[in-house]
Amino acid sequence: MKTATKVFIILSMIFLFWTILPVIIGFIALDRLGKAQSQSELFGVGIVTLLFCSVIGGILMLCISDAELQK
Repeated sequence: MKTATKVFIILSMIFLFWTILPVIIGFIALDRLGKAQSQSELFGVGIVTLLFCSVIGGILMLCISDAELQK
């Protein structure tokens, strides 16, 4: 699910590049997704990604389990 989240965020960044906000939020979300060790670290970024960058990517980011992040 982590890979699918990254794909949807990147696609949203590509298609919405002319509105700078999704690009900035996408980079922050991808950075936090790579560094996160627990699901609670992704909650705030997941909500912001859901609202301003990618709906599907934000939902998937909120659904990632701790076990998947530990890998």
